Amino acid sequence: MAIPRITVLVSGRGSNLGALIDAERQGRLGGTVAAVLCDRADAAALAIAAEQGIATQVIEHRAFANRDAFEAALAAAIDASEPDLIVLAGFMRVLGAAFVARYAGRMLNIHPSLLPSYPGLDTHKRALADGVRVHGCTVHFVTADVDHGPIVMQGAIAVHDEDDESTLAARVLTVEHKLLAAAVRAFCERRLVIAGRRVRVKGEAVPPAALVVPSPFAPTIPRAVDPCDFP
Repeated sequence: MAIPRITVLVSGRGSNLGALIDAERQGRLGGTVAAVLCDRADAAALAIAAEQGIATQVIEHRAFANRDAFEAALAAAIDASEPDLIVLAGFMRVLGAAFVARYAGRMLNIHPSLLPSYPGLDTHKRALADGVRVHGCTVHFVTADVDHGPIVMQGAIAVHDEDDESTLAARVLTVEHKLLAAAVRAFCERRLVIAGRRVRVKGEAVPPAALVVPSPFAPTIPRAVDPCDFP
């Protein structure tokens, strides 16, 4: 069986892209990052891909008269890379319904919150403002409803009393790196089954029945599970 091909869409620094590449090099991805497409010519992610010999292409949204034209060019670039899976790893453009439908069931996104809480931007700032005790990230299938597609996997961390936006974001990011690679591997191994709004992960370990944060029993418990560890 051919190794699944993965096309990654990026807009910025590319830390999640780097995590996918590292997972592939370590034999933990189940597929190969075949192409990286970016909507910004100055994005650091392009250099990460180039250093690994991965094909890159820039499709600047500002170079097109409207979103339809941009998405047509982006779709052409995706199709030329012949992917089995498209991964949005810090891709900051909202994609239209027709574009999303074209790749239904084979486009994943990583979002820095426990969806459906905090879709959109400024997730860490909003979580801190609301005083949540648990925060994290979500990998989900992309649908026309932004940040509301079927959830594949989620990773949670305890919010510390001393956290600010920067420290919380940094700790969530370490979970993102593990979570995205795990979700991509599950897709490549054909272990994801979409049933309406739910996704069943075949072979998934049974999660703990409950997690209380902060623990009323021992103050060290929340930190013992922070950050989450994924195989």
